[in-house]
Amino acid sequence: MTEETRKARNYRRMVNTLNKAITALQRLGIAFGPMYLLTVAGRRTGRPRTFPIAVLPLHGERYLVQAYPKAAWVANARAAETVELTRGRRSSTARLVELPAEERAPVLRELVATSPASVGRRYVTTGLADAPTPDAVAAAAGRIAVFRVEPA
Repeated sequence: MTEETRKARNYRRMVNTLNKAITALQRLGIAFGPMYLLTVAGRRTGRPRTFPIAVLPLHGERYLVQAYPKAAWVANARAAETVELTRGRRSSTARLVELPAEERAPVLRELVATSPASVGRRYVTTGLADAPTPDAVAAAAGRIAVFRVEPA
């Protein structure tokens, strides 16, 4: 196992542990940061699946951006007509519209340019981008799913 693979696996384990804590706090009604719970029907089973996710306001719109390769929520969101977004004790039904690759680049560039440096580094750690810069992450738009949140 290479050093990069080991680092990526350890990072993913840490994130999974944090996601469990975020989910528990959100279910208790404690909202913080940009975090929501995304509940979407499983693409194979149809059973509801819940994922903690950041809903990002950019350019007057709200977006969900993939941070990990092969993220289950991405495949489920592509198959679902609507999803439920919960923040604290408030829930709403939404439609997720996946942006074509050419429209993702400006959103990804803005996201990395206006966020802490750790956001750009996450895309490198997970193997989605080659460098943590806004331009490098934007160049990886074909590998990073971006969804616009719209009312259902």
